[in-house]
Order: sequence, then structure tokens, then C-alpha cells
Amino acid sequence: MLEEDTRIPVTLLTGFLGAGKTTLLNHLIRDPEAGRIAVVMNEFGDVGLDHDLIEETTEETILLDSGCLCCSIRGDLATTLAALMTRRKQGELAFDRVVIETTGIADPGPVLHTLVVSDLIAPDYRMDGVVTLADAATGPATLDRQFEAAHQIAVADVIVLTKTDLVSDTELRVFEERIVGINAGAALVRANHGQVPLENLFGLSAMKSNVLHNDVSRWMGDVQDNKTPVPNHDHHHHHEEGDGHGDHAHCDHDHNDHEHHHHHHDDRITSASIVIDKPIPASVFDFWLDMLIALKGPDILRMKGIVHVDGMEWPFVFHGVQHIFDQPVPLKSWKGGDTKSRVVVIARDMTKEDLEGALDVLRMQPKEVEKTEDHLMTETAEMPF
Repeated sequence: MLEEDTRIPVTLLTGFLGAGKTTLLNHLIRDPEAGRIAVVMNEFGDVGLDHDLIEETTEETILLDSGCLCCSIRGDLATTLAALMTRRKQGELAFDRVVIETTGIADPGPVLHTLVVSDLIAPDYRMDGVVTLADAATGPATLDRQFEAAHQIAVADVIVLTKTDLVSDTELRVFEERIVGINAGAALVRANHGQVPLENLFGLSAMKSNVLHNDVSRWMGDVQDNKTPVPNHDHHHHHEEGDGHGDHAHCDHDHNDHEHHHHHHDDRITSASIVIDKPIPASVFDFWLDMLIALKGPDILRMKGIVHVDGMEWPFVFHGVQHIFDQPVPLKSWKGGDTKSRVVVIARDMTKEDLEGALDVLRMQPKEVEKTEDHLMTETAEMPF
């Protein structure tokens, strides 16, 4: 019997300016299957909740007739979430999950860091996933202008395409392929007038104590050796009504007629992955992770994996953003003879060759690591990638 993870799941809702976060939130709050949600935002006025949903308003919170509530960030995020949890434990508020809505072009990194490192909230909350909204009409121009927009795509677990009815099939296909080029491991879903099924928004992370095999597979996507992950498209497409895209399947792209363009901000982001068939020696994994963080930590936008370490009873899943890592989670439910480790890294300002070379360090043997460590200690030298 697996121990239940009682921490409150947190979803980070981010995305391009005008991509439709408010519309999605209004649909989400209305959905009875979503449960009781605490929506945390910078300012109430930026959200535009439908007035017929509001039951009671105070200086700090908006209570909704659905049982959900909204609150404004007063001070820093950790203080706000800690205050919410205190009121929940005292029976003043009731909520089952938290959705944090960022305003405009915001860097998701600080929110992810806060949930991991803050002693105030880490025991009570866990990151459930990053959902990024991308406007199909203005998205390409936004990616051209704003590196932050590409960053939001890079760290997403799910990318929700909105306003697909405003572009042609060809324009939509090109935009989708551009997104896959930034983050091939994220599920790609099309909104239906701002609505997205709950299974595409919640339950995304494998970083929980009661994680199951299927959860890990979904979280990792289809990882291949030293290649970007296979596009993790949602197979139950949800199209905008009247958009004319009903016959378009994500996986039926004709790459032969696709005109490849170079986009400055896209080119700054690189992703690579690796599959190691046999358990990795502990000294090799520790060396790889320590040196990668030491040399490239600020440029590691996101890293995740399932790792089998030689001598350990269970594999574990790990997740990191830049140099901040969640506590690894042992997969005590893991069954069968699969001992393959799978690691995905998304980085900025690293070449594909350098990133793949970094991952190849995981193939080293302990003696090779010892020689490399000795070399680094006695000479001024760079990592072998």
C-alpha cells in the first residue's frame, strides 16, 4: 500500500499576453469536477472573473459560489500560500488545489523555486505542473520579440493553444512545429473556446510519493537516446468551434514542404535526452549532476528523469529548474525488469552537441570519473562537454 501524498497540488498557469488565461480560469472555476480551487494572482483586477460567480468579496479574498476562492499576492508568494494553509488548517477556508496565475510575460522560474526551497510552504504544497497558454494568432510574433515567451514554453508540462480559429491550417501547423522545437516533451492541446479537459491540466507531475508507473510514463513522454523527445501531443484534440481544423491531426505533419526558419529566441533553447539501459553507478550520476549544475546551472531551464542507480532497491524520479531540485522521489511501486534510465534536459545558450555531450557523461564508468575528477583538481580544465 503506497503512502498517500497529502500535500496540496499547485498548478502554475502562465502564458503569452492576451492568450486567454482569464477565460480558462472562468471555465475551470465553473467546472464542478475541478473541486475547490484557490486561485492566487498578483491583482484581482487583472483577472476579470465573471461577476455571477462571485459570492462574497473581502480585502484579501474573493469567495465564489462554486466553493473556490481567489486571493491576491500580498508580499511574496510563500507568505500568501502559508497564510492560506493556516486558514485551511483552522477550518476557515476549504480548497483541494491551488492555481497560480502569472501576469503577462513572466518568468516561471521564481515560482517553481519558491515551492521547492521555502520552508514555509514546501511541507504543505507540491508542484503539479506548468500549463502555458500560447495564442496561435500572435504567438509567432511574441516568440520573436520576447525570450520570456520561449522560456514559458520550455518549462511547460502542457501547452494550450488558443485562438486557433484565427489562423489557417498551415499557419497553425508551423506554429505547432515551432513549439515542439522548443519543448517536444510537453503535451500540446488545443482549447475549445477557452475550455480544456481537466485531465490535460491536473495530475501532470510524477514528483509525488504515491506515483504510479503510468504517471511516470506520461510525465516523461517518449524519450529517445540523445534526441529530443518524441512530440507528446494529446490524442484527444479539442478544436475551436468553426476553426476549420477538424481534419487536422497533429502527427500527420508533412515535413517535406515545411520551410524551416531560424528564430533568434528559439535558437537559444536546446533540448536533448538520453536512455541508459543498465543501472548507473552512483558516483557517475553524482559527478554528472554536480558538474552540470556547477558549470551550467543558471542555463538549465528544466531537467527531469527517472534514474536507476546501481545498488539501489528502487529507481527514483528527479526534477530541477536551474540549480534548484525537488527532493528525489523513490518509485516504490516500480515493477518489472525495466532498468532503463531516462533523462531530459532543456537548456539555453548551449549547442546541441554540448548538451548531448553532457548527457553522454552518464555513460562513463567509475574509473573514468575518477580520472576526470583528478584532472579537474590538478589542472584548470573544463568539463569534457
